[in-house]
Amino acid sequence: MKGRPVIVYLINLVIGIAQFILGLRIVLKLFGANEVAPFVSWTYQTSAPLLYPFEGIFPTRSLDGGFIIEFSSLFALIVYTLIGYFLTELIMMFDGKTRS
Repeated sequence: MKGRPVIVYLINLVIGIAQFILGLRIVLKLFGANEVAPFVSWTYQTSAPLLYPFEGIFPTRSLDGGFIIEFSSLFALIVYTLIGYFLTELIMMFDGKTRS
């Protein structure tokens, strides 16, 4: 059984961190977290660069009670997950060819 290249672990780490931050943002927005709170503010500021390429693609929907569904964040989460998956598969494919 072959081991995974270190780059695969790094990709999984980076994508995992991005998923975690975007997931926090989605949950905080959904439940109407106070943007003035330091943790919420930090989460929004940290996730802003991750969302930049996806801003304006989908509208943000407000529900009764201050709940917000940010579809751009959900879409970004899906796209980053797919990018991580395809990069990992591509590296494993080339790594398998060079080790055979």
